[in-house]
Amino acid sequence: MIRRREFITLLSGAATAWALAARAQQTGKLPTIGYLNGSLPQHADELRAFHRGLGELGYAEGINVAVEYRWANNEISRLPELAADLVRRRVAVIAALQISAALAAKAATSTIPIVFLAGGDAVEAGLVTGLSRPGANVTGINSMNIGLGLGAKRLGLLHELLPQATRFGLLLQSDIPSAPSNIEEARAAAAAIVQTLEVFSANTNREIETAFAGLVQKRVEALMVSPTILFNDRRAQLATAAARYMMPTIFFDRRDAEAGGLMSYGPDWTDLNRQVGIYVGRVLKGEKPGDLAVVQPTKFEFIINAQTARLIGVEVPPSLLTRADEVIE
Repeated sequence: MIRRREFITLLSGAATAWALAARAQQTGKLPTIGYLNGSLPQHADELRAFHRGLGELGYAEGINVAVEYRWANNEISRLPELAADLVRRRVAVIAALQISAALAAKAATSTIPIVFLAGGDAVEAGLVTGLSRPGANVTGINSMNIGLGLGAKRLGLLHELLPQATRFGLLLQSDIPSAPSNIEEARAAAAAIVQTLEVFSANTNREIETAFAGLVQKRVEALMVSPTILFNDRRAQLATAAARYMMPTIFFDRRDAEAGGLMSYGPDWTDLNRQVGIYVGRVLKGEKPGDLAVVQPTKFEFIINAQTARLIGVEVPPSLLTRADEVIE
């Protein structure tokens, strides 16, 4: 995770360009992108990747495009209000990061193009009618990080790490749309290997600590952390709690393993944000969202933190080490 100071530096460095963009927008010279994010404004790497994607299509903030940023700060209930504000400002396109933001944007407008980055199944969520031809005013990037077998894959890796374990845990954020399908997938995966699955919910920072205490009470032997907005912002807290409770844990993003998590399996989130920028650029050039197929990742990264394994006393089997895309020593 990028430190807050680095994020502030990024924003400060762009302050002059933003001021130019605002003045140009007032005179009607620049198209404006609405950037709607349900998270905290601290992931500078993802924001840089988004702008890198825009740059590949020839767009630079403050030069030939302006950006209106709206962050929900993990308060999902604020997203409809923020989306409505962008619609009132008549932005040219909305980049909606996370599935909750995309659903809020879609509810707010049926005419302004929307490019999303969604963790779950975009069709099942009702964002698009199909992946090859989404239709209407919505398209984007489906990370496949929720549903579509990734939960089962992560649980399988945990089982391979600890073949004698019989009680696994799933930690999720229950107040997001994908929670029910996430639980269903994880339960089915646990049943397939004849193991018990305990589900724990955390919708706030404090509830994360409560959930880990509950894991111990339920005698959970290994944990799978579900992809959510909150957990994306609390990497260090989650990794620290897992280490404190000596809990073997698999996460959804390589940055979790880099922050001290034991393992991670999922797509390259930074590159997915770059692809959102590319699609926004294509829409600005006149392509219709309904004609742009929803992009799905083809490469998934498996990361193991060997330092953490030693810290919590887990011996990683050679079969996992050889399959890892990276082993952090």
